[in-house]
Amino acid sequence: MLETIEVMRIKRFAANTAGRDFAVGDIHGHFTRLQAALDAAGFDPAADRLFSVGDLVDRGPECRDVLEWLAKPWFHPVRGNHDDYVCRFDTCDVDNWVYNGGAWFAGLAWDEQREFAVQFRDLPIAIEVETSGGLVGIVHADCPFPSWDELRAALEAPETARQLRLTQNTCMWSRSRIELGETEGVRGLRALVVGHTPLIKPRALGNVIHIDTMGWRPQDGGQFTLLDLHTLSF
Repeated sequence: MLETIEVMRIKRFAANTAGRDFAVGDIHGHFTRLQAALDAAGFDPAADRLFSVGDLVDRGPECRDVLEWLAKPWFHPVRGNHDDYVCRFDTCDVDNWVYNGGAWFAGLAWDEQREFAVQFRDLPIAIEVETSGGLVGIVHADCPFPSWDELRAALEAPETARQLRLTQNTCMWSRSRIELGETEGVRGLRALVVGHTPLIKPRALGNVIHIDTMGWRPQDGGQFTLLDLHTLSF
């Protein structure tokens, strides 16, 4: 079993005064397609930043390339539910994971598995980015609280380990907002950007913007959505 390591669960980024900030939907091991989308948008790695809503691996053919992407200084993902499988590879339900695209990991040597797990455990549950229009939050699936301040407090100073796990699981797994069509949004943010739920096109519910437009499913016409965090345009 991996040793317990304290990690930063929420990361903050100051405004990008040199270039643009983008958010992208679930990647699922399709980094060549992602790079093509960045190229089409004129992404400048010397000035721009890319924030990911997570689910970096599983299902796609290029999952092993993720470590190269994690080393890029302009690439900043949160942890998705599929990424969390990597973090818990020695304790999770492996059969369920393999069924949902984790066979690539099962084929790695143990030392390789551990290296992936160590790096994935550094992924935060949430990211907040200052923009000219206000604060933008990013989680994989949903915010379990009506305000961003409450989520920040629950991640930074949880009352119990159980409470922390429940909060993290909701951030990585919940689809209740989009399934119920909730439009109240999350207070304390200009926008909250999420993925997790596959969609044909982006959808906004209040100030919560869902951007998993299935760039990882090209066979079904999916494309990567890049959201400019400063203009909130696609």
